[in-house]
Amino acid sequence: MKLSVSQTVVASAVLAGSIAAATTAAPPSARNNPLQVSMVAATGKASDFLGAVEVRLTNTSRDTVRIPRYQLPSDFLEARLFQVSRDGKPVQYEGPLVKRGLPTAADFVILRPGQTYIAKVDLSAAYDLAQSGDYTVTFAAPLQHASLSTGAMLRQANGAPMIARSAPLRLWVDGRDQLAKGGGKAKPPAGGGTVVNGVSYVGCTTSQINTAGSAVVSARNYTENAKGYLNAGTTGPRYTTWFGTYTSSRYNTVKSHFTSIDAAMDQNAGQVKINCGCNQNYYAYVYPTRPYEIFVCRAFWTAPLTGTDSKAGTLVHEMSHFNVTAGTDDHVYGQAGAKSLAISDPAAAVDNADSHEYFAENTPSQN
Repeated sequence: MKLSVSQTVVASAVLAGSIAAATTAAPPSARNNPLQVSMVAATGKASDFLGAVEVRLTNTSRDTVRIPRYQLPSDFLEARLFQVSRDGKPVQYEGPLVKRGLPTAADFVILRPGQTYIAKVDLSAAYDLAQSGDYTVTFAAPLQHASLSTGAMLRQANGAPMIARSAPLRLWVDGRDQLAKGGGKAKPPAGGGTVVNGVSYVGCTTSQINTAGSAVVSARNYTENAKGYLNAGTTGPRYTTWFGTYTSSRYNTVKSHFTSIDAAMDQNAGQVKINCGCNQNYYAYVYPTRPYEIFVCRAFWTAPLTGTDSKAGTLVHEMSHFNVTAGTDDHVYGQAGAKSLAISDPAAAVDNADSHEYFAENTPSQN
C-alpha cells in the first residue's frame, strides 16, 4: 500500500488581497478557512495520467496554522481524503481506515503564513482506477483539531470541522495503463493465522491472544446490546447523543448497521482475524474491502477492556468500517467530536465509526 509520493513544505508569496479574514477572528473558532487548496494531475513523459495528482495547501492567513499530519496527503494515505468518482459513480477506497486517539504535538504539521504544503499522491494505490473512464477527483479533508496560532479552532459556524477542499479535477484514466503497472495495489497480508475459540490470530503472542479474545467476547456483548436497543425502536438519549435528531431513515440505517456488525462479530469459524503486527501509536486499522481482518496497534493494548475507547469498543469501531457491514468513515474522532457531529451533521454521524463505538460502549450509561 506504499504510494509513490513526494511531499514538501515551501514558502510562497501571498497577495494581500488573498489573505483570509481568519486572523481577525477571536477564539474559539476561526472566521474563514485559511487553507487554499489546489490540485493538478501529475503526468508521465508522454503526458499520460497514471493516477498521480499533486496537491498544494497554502496558508493564506497572517497566523501560523497547525494541522494533524493524517489530515494531509502524504506518502501513505491513512484516511479517505479524496472523493473519487468514475462516470458519475463513486470509486471504492481501498486504503486503510485508522482509529486514533487525540493528536499529540508530534502529530501536527506547522504551516507559517504564506507556506505551502505539497504532496504528490498516487491515487491508484488507494482507489480502484482499474477501469477506463472519466474520473472526477476532489481533495476533501475534515480539519478536526486544526487551529491557528491565536488559539482559534478551524470550525464552521455549526461547530463542525472546516473542510480543506480543492476544486473538482476531471481526468481521463486508461484502465489498461493501471493494469500494466500493477494497479498500485498492495497484496493482502499472507497467512491464515492460528484459530482460537473461533477467532483467527496473526502474529500474536499467547498473552495477546488471551487479551484480544476477551475483547472479542465483550465486543459481541456490545453489538448484541446495541442491536437489541435499536430493534426495540428506542429513541432515548443514548441514540440522540451519538446519532442526532431522530428520523426514521437515519434510525433504520443505524439499525441495519448494527444488525450487520453483530452478525459479523458473531462469526466463529475463523472469519474474524486479529492481526497483532501493528506497532503504530494508534488503536487499530482495517482495509474496508478486506473483511474481517483487524490490525490492532499499541493504543489497543493499553486501553481498558470495556468503557470509553476500550478494546471491545475498538473492535466495534473497526468492524463498522468494512464495506460488507456498515461501510463507515472517520469524520471525527473522540467523544466530544462525535457529540458535536450528532448536533451539527446527523447524516455524517450515522456514517462515523467512533459514533458507532460510543453508542455501543454507552459510557456513561444512557437509556
